[in-house]
Amino acid sequence: MKALNKIFRFLATAFGAAALVLFFTRFATISSSAGEANLVGAQLAFGSKITVGGTEFNMAVSSDILFCFILTALSLIVSIFSFKSKSLRYIAPGVGIIDAVYMLVIALSSPFKFVDCRPLPDVSNVVYSAFVLIAAIALFAFTASALAYLLIDDYLEVQASNGSKLTIPKRIVRFFRDYKSEIKKIVWPGWKDVLKNTVIVLIMCLLIGAFIWLVDFGLGSLLDWILGK
Repeated sequence: MKALNKIFRFLATAFGAAALVLFFTRFATISSSAGEANLVGAQLAFGSKITVGGTEFNMAVSSDILFCFILTALSLIVSIFSFKSKSLRYIAPGVGIIDAVYMLVIALSSPFKFVDCRPLPDVSNVVYSAFVLIAAIALFAFTASALAYLLIDDYLEVQASNGSKLTIPKRIVRFFRDYKSEIKKIVWPGWKDVLKNTVIVLIMCLLIGAFIWLVDFGLGSLLDWILGK
């Protein structure tokens, strides 16, 4: 079990590194009147100077791809430091799943929605490369590995504690059971109480609204009188 735990921890780091490396491969091909431009993920994320048809352009930042790049780098950093700080093992799957889902949405959507083509003139077409989808798959693999590492490592800790701790799945089940029992203790008001309280709230809203209107009207009239209007 300990060996399996180490394997998943190394796999999470490997998939995180692979996903980050994929941002330095060709992500999109942009066709414009100036010519065709091939851009890697990092260029789309941070913007860069490119030369198309002998003309230099300062490409705009594609904010969605930049967000995924930052999350991917964060996932890798958290995964690496989880070797020393076990508290980070909880963060890695959370960051990974957000990043993976966002990257998958980008990969399956129209490139025009996520690739900022400015300032290239008369853009006629934008095409993703296969590396965009591969990056999303690598991020899902990272998330699965990080989650497996978390659950196995938690199980090993529970085993070492001689039953004084509960595993994460058991803690989740216990939480919902406690939540259900607390819900049953709630005393719901009857229809008469609901109607009475609703009428009171509406009356108070009307009174406060009328008071604010009168104050506003009075101050407005006073200001007009002072200014001589």
